Amino acid sequence: MTPAITLEELLAWSCQNSAWWKAHFDANPALLELPCDINRGSTVQQLVRHIWVVDLFWAQRITGLPQLDRQTAPHGPLQVLYELHLEGVRIFRAALEDPAFSWDETLPLDYPWMPPEGRKASRRKLAGHVLLHSQRHWAQLSTLLRSAGHPTGFFGDMLFNSALE
Repeated sequence: MTPAITLEELLAWSCQNSAWWKAHFDANPALLELPCDINRGSTVQQLVRHIWVVDLFWAQRITGLPQLDRQTAPHGPLQVLYELHLEGVRIFRAALEDPAFSWDETLPLDYPWMPPEGRKASRRKLAGHVLLHSQRHWAQLSTLLRSAGHPTGFFGDMLFNSALE
């Protein structure tokens, strides 16, 4: 067994946590309308949208597919947003299953919102970024909801993920 955590394992962790949050919001839809200023949004649903739009956006970028326009991506309902995540997962899995896919290839990142020194990265680094990006935001969201009087019972830490041994 290798001591490294694989992209496959990080993807499984991401999928498990996204599915947990989807089920939680299906059971508690009013939470989506709560105020939330994480990532310059104003509601919890806007943060969830950001997480799942980014999942698809970077999966497309990493694999060379046409990228979703993040500004015109749907804003809801929740199922439509979750489908963006699922499409990103499908794209990631296809790349992970392709033995010819070059994860070490460096990609230019010509986005004005990125600092010039960070405008290139390997596909592997970008995949790690996006798979950890969602985890960071889920943890922020869990804290925000708990602080607002809505404890979620979310155990999103890697330690509790069944996809990792």
